[in-house]
Amino acid sequence: MRIPSFAYNRFLAAAIAAALVLAGFPVSRAAASPRRPAPTLHSATPVIVDTDAGIDDLLALAFLLGRRDVHIEAITVVNGLCHVSSGANNVLRLLQLAGHPEIPVYEGATAPLAGHAAFPESWRKDADTLPGVTLPATTAKPQAQSASSFLMRRLADSKRPVRILALGPLTNLAAVLRVESWGVQPIQEIVIMGGALNVPGNLGDGGYFKTDNKTAEWNFYMDPLAASIVFSSSAPIRLIPLDATQQVPIKSEFLDKLTADAKTPLEKFAAEVLGVQKKLIAEGVYFAWDPLAAVALADPTAVSTIPMNISITEYGTDTGRSVSIPGKAPNAQVATSANADLFRREFLEALATPTPAPPPTPTPAPAAAPPKAPALTPKPAPAAAPAAPPKASSPPANAAPASQPAPSQPPKR
Repeated sequence: MRIPSFAYNRFLAAAIAAALVLAGFPVSRAAASPRRPAPTLHSATPVIVDTDAGIDDLLALAFLLGRRDVHIEAITVVNGLCHVSSGANNVLRLLQLAGHPEIPVYEGATAPLAGHAAFPESWRKDADTLPGVTLPATTAKPQAQSASSFLMRRLADSKRPVRILALGPLTNLAAVLRVESWGVQPIQEIVIMGGALNVPGNLGDGGYFKTDNKTAEWNFYMDPLAASIVFSSSAPIRLIPLDATQQVPIKSEFLDKLTADAKTPLEKFAAEVLGVQKKLIAEGVYFAWDPLAAVALADPTAVSTIPMNISITEYGTDTGRSVSIPGKAPNAQVATSANADLFRREFLEALATPTPAPPPTPTPAPAAAPPKAPALTPKPAPAAAPAAPPKASSPPANAAPASQPAPSQPPKR
């Protein structure tokens, strides 16, 4: 099929611009096209999960992997709580555990579009190594293609709708959406976990990170430029901020039930992950951050939303702050409350789903014996003509002496 020249030129320009973005060169943002309303979600629409592979990200992935009505098309890993290579490896191991090693994993941006924000190193080490959590080894590797290249190619196909669940900094998505407005056409919805509107931010939680910024949430703080680009696009967005996640605390009773009932690989995995956080859970400061966003993707009734115009502070003492701008056209549906009971029920039900058995290894059919050559019936020797009686006085001329055998024919070489 011949590609029209205008489409090719546009795609080539977009690819070059994306490469410049990742290399750190400034590229002007495309003018945002009118925002489309979020369509009715349909379980048949595939999902791309963009994640920084933190421990709550893995819990969110475990939930989705347990849902039979959710089809994960691909997983892209972004710089955040995990280092990208370690995060991709952990995701591959979780896919192995869940019986879905066929899902491709792409490594994405290893640094923010701007700035040098980073999670505390002790948090990153735990996210990389997952102490106290058992995952199987795997020989699977991330795809050779980068996350940005995959997203560029995938979102160029406007005829194949997709949903996106963004659980980390928005660097991977921004690198694509800042280039051309066509990238939003196949996106039915982006469900984003991030931001804090009418509650404090979480940068100082636990006292590990010293900052005067009391308003920002980690995902937007890590790459505020990327967050601003995504909210400036025309993609339909549903935002799950701390305002909603703080209404779904993970309680000790929940962990005890999960641990006691754990039978499937995903239940046991989640029990181990939350068991490592037992102290924070007992203190009442551990919430269903990314898992709530995953449940809201699968079941929109898990949260209640209102339309808002969200702006992200890119510089200054409140870097990463998310603010609702009254009077401006909405650019997101923002969750203001969450149904904690529904979350707990659906989360546990998904984890209890039996892991699909790996496809059986086909037994090779025995090699067919070569057909036997048909038996050859020897032709009867022609009847010998009666020999003339020898002369009595002398033997035949070609006869060997009686005392010597007839000479044998030498073997063929």
